[in-house]
Parts: sequence; C-alpha cells; structure tokens
Amino acid sequence: MSVTSTQAHPRDRLERQLSLMDAVMLVVASVIGAGIFFTPGQVAELLPVPGWIMAAWLAGALLSLAGALANAELGAMYPHAGGDYVYLREAVHPAAGFLVGWLSFFAIYAGTIAALASAFAEGVGARVGLEDGAVLTLAIAVTLAVSALNFVGVRWGARANNLTSLFKIAALLAFVLLGPWLGDGEVARLTAASPAGQGGVTATNFGRALSPVLFTYLGWNASIYVASEIRAPGRNLPRSLFLGLAICAGIYLLVNGVYLFALPMDELRGVGDAGEAAALALFGPAGGTLVGLFVLISVLGTLNATVLVGPRIAYAMALDRLFFPGVDRVHADFRTPSVAIVVQCIVSVGLLLLLRSFPSALDFTVFAILLASMADVVALYRLRRIQPDRPRPYRAWGYPWMPGLYLAANAGVALAMLIGSPFECAVSFAMLVAGLPFYWIFARLAAVRGGEGAARGDLLE
Repeated sequence: MSVTSTQAHPRDRLERQLSLMDAVMLVVASVIGAGIFFTPGQVAELLPVPGWIMAAWLAGALLSLAGALANAELGAMYPHAGGDYVYLREAVHPAAGFLVGWLSFFAIYAGTIAALASAFAEGVGARVGLEDGAVLTLAIAVTLAVSALNFVGVRWGARANNLTSLFKIAALLAFVLLGPWLGDGEVARLTAASPAGQGGVTATNFGRALSPVLFTYLGWNASIYVASEIRAPGRNLPRSLFLGLAICAGIYLLVNGVYLFALPMDELRGVGDAGEAAALALFGPAGGTLVGLFVLISVLGTLNATVLVGPRIAYAMALDRLFFPGVDRVHADFRTPSVAIVVQCIVSVGLLLLLRSFPSALDFTVFAILLASMADVVALYRLRRIQPDRPRPYRAWGYPWMPGLYLAANAGVALAMLIGSPFECAVSFAMLVAGLPFYWIFARLAAVRGGEGAARGDLLE
C-alpha cells in the first residue's frame, strides 16, 4: 500500500477515535487562548477607529479561511498524522517535508507549550505570590501533567479539550451578552471617528495590525495534524476547519465589539489586557478578577490542545524513519503515540529551563508558523499540477485566487517581521537549517535499514 493513498500509512497504528465534535473543539481550543485579551490593544494602537478595528478582525478571519480552504483539500487528500510534513513530502521532496516538520515540532509546538505553561504559571504566581523558582516548578509540573493526560489516551485528551473549549465559548458569550446589558458603556463608541490629531488610517498601519490579528487566529489548522485519528476524514476534516474557524471568528468580532463599547479609544489603545480592562469598566473589580481567572483557564485549555497535536508531527516523521528510532511506537493499551509525547514533553521542559519566563519564550515561533503556512499553499499548487487526477474528497473553493491571497498576506506579514524583528526571524531560519544534517543522517539510516523506499516511509509494505 502506498503512503500517498487516502488510506492510513501502512505503519500507522493509531485508531480513528475522534468525532467531528472533537475535531471542531480541537480547533476552537487551539485558536482561543490569551490572544483575544492581549492583542486588541495593539490593534487599536495602529487603527484608532472602531470601524477599521472591526475590519481588521474580519480580514483576519477571511485570510484564515483562505488558508483553511487550502488545508481542507490537502487534509482530505492525505488523512494522515503530521499535517504539513506530509503535504510537503508529497508535493516537493521528503527533505522539504522533514524541514517543515522539524520546525513545526521543535519551534512551533514545543516552543508554544513552553510559552503557554510559563504564562499559566506566571498568572497563578502573580495571584498567590509565588517566587520565581516556584513559578518555574509550576510551569514544569503543568507540562508534565497535561502530557500525562494525553499519554493515557486520545479520548482523555479530547474530553479535556472539549470541556475547556465549551467553557471558553460559554464564558465569552456570557461576557458578550452581560457586558452591554449590565455594564456601563456607550454604544456611540462603536461608530466614533478617528481621534482629533490622529489623521486617517494608512494602508501600512492596517497591514501591521494584521500581524497581531493573524497571531490571534493561529491554530485554525490544528485538526490536520490528527487526521489519521479522525473518523471519516474526507468529510469531517474540512468541516472541522470551517466550523471551528467560524465559531472563533464570530466570538472574536463580538468580543471586540464589547471592548469598543466598554472602553474609550484612548484607554483601549495600547492596553496590555483588554479583557480585564473592559471587565473592570463594565463590572468593577470583581469582573476584572473573573476575567483574569478565565484567561488562566483559557491558556490551560490551549496548552492541552497543543500537547495533543504536536506529537503527531514527530510520529509521522518516525513512520517514514526520518526521526529518532522508536518515536513511531504506539502504546499497546492507550493507543497513543506515547514515545512522541514523552519526547515533546522533554523538549518543552528543556525550553522552560532555558528560557525560564514568558517574555523570552520564543518570539520566533510566529515567524516559523508563517513559513509553515506558506509552505502548505505551495504544496497545494504543486499537487494540483503534478497530480491533477488524484481523488480529492474536497476541492479548495476559490482556487487559485483564495490560496494566493493567503500566501501573499502571510508573505507580507513575514516581510514586516523580518524588518521589525530580524533576530527572531534569524533564529527561525537557524532552526530550519539545523534540521538539514539530521535529515541527511536519518535518510542514510533509513536507506540502510529498509532499502531505497524506506526513506519515504515504506512505500510498499
């Protein structure tokens, strides 16, 4: 059986246990974290006009949708573990897939886990008065605990994910409904003009504002990495992307409307935590405390989703014998990629020990995500050209223009980051290049172990 078939990889031993609901909630949990509280102040700083703020969040949703359309086609074509690793392997070369998978596993997922665990521990520490050493210990402990939860079964991880996601949705909808009803805000703020002396909104500022907006939407493609565990993936994987993104976009637009209702523009601009500031303005100190607690729970939910998704990348590369031996093992009882989960946990704890705090925790992750996202679109175009007759359970709507729009938008944001954060981008490139000698070693070992076909993952079993 070929690994490029729509069936499972011939060496894949994971089971299809995830429903459409599980996949949708995985997307929701991955997207809705702390970003919706911390980035609106940055957006308002660049776009001090309510209409333009809402336009930026709508544009972010549409650009993410363009990416989802491309990933829906790719994921339905290749319903395997690993996501963009698989797409680049098939569209370009195993080396291209390996480098994207390497960057995704070590920089994006392990780095994000370290950042989220650190943010959660620092939030708890600020409320109960923990010292730095205790905060680091808590960050490591929560990483170990969430990894253990996902180790003992994908259903346990999915159940925890569904619970936290439904809680997020309910809490944010309560904020949206109760804020205008009980809070003290002004509807006129939603249609206010640009503050005096600020001038009009420029195209440059709108483009710069899309960077924090797109960052807040990151995670909309989470379900593609667990495609080999989703039931009926040809139907359910595309639906999970679209439904999950629709829920997140609707909530984001509504929440930003409440921020504008609650806070004058001069208070919203540059505020560190818009959620807490709006809750304080609407409900007083008690509201600010509740929102602060909700942020912690939201971060914990996103941490769980990230821990669930990340190991599938290393597992997929190990199936092709392009990763450390043994990482492709599936636990006999729990049916999880147990070794990959342990490896991810060790790397994440190592990053926590190295970085020690959230402010230094991998700013380069965003640039790495942009590189991987653009690579997905390149894979879509190339597969349309080299495999035009291949069965596609879903075909990307708006092809080639919608994927092209997403590619151009991400390239623009990446260029802005190269100019504004050259060091972080250089670190991302260094991580990418660091994977080259490992690919050479793994490919040589695979050839020795399994012959010419093993380097591409046992094309025939």
